[in-house]
Amino acid sequence: ESPPPPYSRLSPNDEQKPLDLSDSTLSYTETEATNSPNVTPGDFSDASTSPDAVKRSHWCNVAYWEHRTRVGRLYTVYEQSVSIFYDLPQGNGFCLGQLNLDNRSETVRRTRSKIGYGILLSKEPDGVWAYNRSEHPIFVNSPTLDIPNCRTLIVRKVMPGYSIKVFDYEKSCLLQHTAELDYADGPYDPNSVRISFAKGWGPCYSRQFITSCPCWLEILLSNNR
Repeated sequence: ESPPPPYSRLSPNDEQKPLDLSDSTLSYTETEATNSPNVTPGDFSDASTSPDAVKRSHWCNVAYWEHRTRVGRLYTVYEQSVSIFYDLPQGNGFCLGQLNLDNRSETVRRTRSKIGYGILLSKEPDGVWAYNRSEHPIFVNSPTLDIPNCRTLIVRKVMPGYSIKVFDYEKSCLLQHTAELDYADGPYDPNSVRISFAKGWGPCYSRQFITSCPCWLEILLSNNR
């Protein structure tokens, strides 16, 4: 089952909206990757090579990072929603607990243990929403959350049980037509979202860059909506 549009069931006035975790419609959804006949559970790297995947277009790829190191390959998402969690045998989706890396630091290990139920990403008509299903905050940044032509990075803190529109399609179109990117430092991707588990970054935190966060996600959105 796909989760219902967040605006149809939650207060439209708040930027961040509480999520009813008891709602059975928000159970973990099977993704194309786990349904593919060529992919076994836990093997997320070959989802794009399945016969079904060739016929269907994906709406995003998810990369998992620990500090400056990307762990595992890109996870391709075809269904309208995807669960990204640490270790839930009864659920389907992107299981971060199965991604191995030698010589993890203690800081990374502690943060990984806080991911728990993780997040649910949902593609809706107005944009992409993220539900925080863990017991700890998540921190989000995207081009449509930033203030246009402002050098100050906007990082939103989303408490457990709340959701936020991490990417707004209408704002994105306006930004791509009007934004002057001369002010941007380093590589700039107008179709990406960054989400950190438990640890924040930016002007309000000791970590200035997301690469200083122990565990974080890069959501690479497809232009083919």
